[in-house]
Amino acid sequence: MALFHKVLRGTYILRKCSKPTSALHPFLGIRFADYSSSLQKPVASPGKASSQRKTEGGLQGHHQKEVALDITCPEEKPDVSFDKAIRDEAMDHFRRLKDEIVNHWKGPEGRPLQEALLEQAKVVWQFRGKEDLDKWRVTSDKTIGGRSEVFLKMGKNNQSALLYGTLSSEAPQDGESARSGYCAMISRIPRGAFERKLSYDWSQFNTLYLRVRGDGRPWMVNIKEDTDFLQRTNQMYSYFMFTRGGPYWQEVKIPFSKFFFSNRGRIRDVQHELLLDKISSIGFTLADKVDGPFFLEIDFIGVFTDPAHTEEFAYENSPELNPRLFK
Repeated sequence: MALFHKVLRGTYILRKCSKPTSALHPFLGIRFADYSSSLQKPVASPGKASSQRKTEGGLQGHHQKEVALDITCPEEKPDVSFDKAIRDEAMDHFRRLKDEIVNHWKGPEGRPLQEALLEQAKVVWQFRGKEDLDKWRVTSDKTIGGRSEVFLKMGKNNQSALLYGTLSSEAPQDGESARSGYCAMISRIPRGAFERKLSYDWSQFNTLYLRVRGDGRPWMVNIKEDTDFLQRTNQMYSYFMFTRGGPYWQEVKIPFSKFFFSNRGRIRDVQHELLLDKISSIGFTLADKVDGPFFLEIDFIGVFTDPAHTEEFAYENSPELNPRLFK
């Protein structure tokens, strides 16, 4: 019975697969052809044909899955065209460039100029889905061997962004770093067609406006200008943001005139006014040297014009520090 089963199984496989070509004969030999011909079903009498069909059908149905696994047929290769992919990518960038040119002629960000000039408040970032989180990145002292951890996810009901983690001021054991302990959340630089760097124009506003909820820790709000000089990559303008803690939201308003100039984390003696027409990114940094968990929940980040604020720059410069301002 087992021999009869093997014979039927081999017959089924040979029927499904193609016949060996002449190029395979030197490896298979002539006996393979004789063996395959011997597997042809003999002509049976009409009486025995029905019983033989039932026996074959039952065996084939019982071992159908096993036979299907043994048969290996060549799969069709996917049609991959690098030329088509490059062409589609180039067409997409040209399409985006066209939209940018059309929007530039219409007005700022594709809106009429009159509407943009009369605008008193504007929401730049809000968090209502994963695509809003993709506009940000998080970093910590792990990049230099520290132990702080920071994560970013959507808040409750997808109505806010939750920045949380653990701060550790333990210095890395590398023999070089003497201090550690920071976590940060930084916005990604906007990109246009052909990966050109874009910037934000906040020249008609005078105040940064945020709606946040924290755990009582002080944060540093950092704003970077758009620049192509390598010497200015570590320069930024910063100011403090104090969270109250508790379950209630708070609205934070920071005038742009309060932001002080720093380089590599050090406040410079010579202060410069923030250029609001070339803003590349904004970030939030925690480095209060208090080890333990933290969180900061952000609803939106925007800018607005405060008519009561008339200060242009909050910091003084002397002729000895900055003689260019007194010429």
